[in-house]
Amino acid sequence: MVKIRLRRMGAKKQPTYRFVVCDAKSPRDGAFIEILGHYNPRTEPKTVVVDHEKVKAWLAKGAQPSDPVRRLFAELGLVERGFVPEKKAPAAASEAAE
Repeated sequence: MVKIRLRRMGAKKQPTYRFVVCDAKSPRDGAFIEILGHYNPRTEPKTVVVDHEKVKAWLAKGAQPSDPVRRLFAELGLVERGFVPEKKAPAAASEAAE
């Protein structure tokens, strides 16, 4: 499976990220197929630069964005925000309250 995810770049304690297309089994900073853009969370406002045409082409081919990438792409209007499951309270705690 092909995924679109973030690849960490930058110096120690100063992260910047690249949006990359890679095989799901490759490590975070391992081999990739193509660079789609970059993201800098340390600027105000956050910098997100993406090649929209490349992203749409890879999504059409079946590439799956990771959760952080999906959130950033949703802010840009490239994908719809996916279902985010809410954390459930432990069953033992709810039974003890009764």
